[in-house]
Amino acid sequence: MNSSRWNAAGESWPPLPWGEWRETGDTLHLWTQVVGKVKLQLCPALNELWQVALYPTSRGLATGRIPYETGAFGITFDFVEHELMVATSYGERRTMPLRPRSVAAFYHELMGILRALGIDVAISPLPSEVPEPIRLDEDERHTSYDPESARRWWQIVLQTSLVLDRYRSSFVGKSSPVLFWWGSFDVNTTRFSGRPAPPLPGAPRFMQLAEDQENICCGFWPGNATVGGVEIGEPCFYAYSYPEPAGFGAASLRAAAATYHPELGEFLLPYEAIRRTAAPAQTILDFFLSAYDAAATRAGWDPTLMAPR
Repeated sequence: MNSSRWNAAGESWPPLPWGEWRETGDTLHLWTQVVGKVKLQLCPALNELWQVALYPTSRGLATGRIPYETGAFGITFDFVEHELMVATSYGERRTMPLRPRSVAAFYHELMGILRALGIDVAISPLPSEVPEPIRLDEDERHTSYDPESARRWWQIVLQTSLVLDRYRSSFVGKSSPVLFWWGSFDVNTTRFSGRPAPPLPGAPRFMQLAEDQENICCGFWPGNATVGGVEIGEPCFYAYSYPEPAGFGAASLRAAAATYHPELGEFLLPYEAIRRTAAPAQTILDFFLSAYDAAATRAGWDPTLMAPR
């Protein structure tokens, strides 16, 4: 089979400094919230709120099927053609271009498409997990969309999701699908020990639900993660355990550039530290696996939850 088209597909791990595309990233974050809130409103609840997340695809992000009356529909971001598509189980399809426009304009056009398809849904207009939120239907501040930056970000999300698929495959216990969380704008997967976790002190209701079982989570942020309202400001892979076992932060992981961030309670591996290595995907996988080993060993997880390596 001729594989030249795959080899010529472009840089797998492209540069994407957060400071250079933050305006597009912030706008895209809010667009995904509009779509995610539609899914939140209509999909039946799942454990740890899995029903609200989007799924990485070969071209972007998708809701998967959303039930509506006697059928279903789905919404897909396509970062190859730069369009948003709404398709129904009755064969109808509508698209809108992804281009520079305000969050309010995006909101109203999407809601108009849904109404035209006979889908009546009302969502909470206030964004989640963002500082100084502006109502989605009134936000004229965030208007940026650079197609090349969006494509590069999606390429990193795609590559990370492929690594997370490999990481997830070695675990035989309960684990989440690879999920894109539109509230925090990150992609991750989570493994569970099977034991309940203590309530997360002072956390909002959605975080209480998401962290109600002992877990170890690994994923990728594009640079928007904050500590005390201050952005970390660079793309990072991350790993944490809840509740955090004693000694986890002092663990030595199989990634020389990984450091423990005590304010976050997470190990961070800067994206720039891995993208020029000889084998970025393997470096990230080793980071995730060694973080799991460090947390699971210290927390006394059942070793048979791991498949033989």
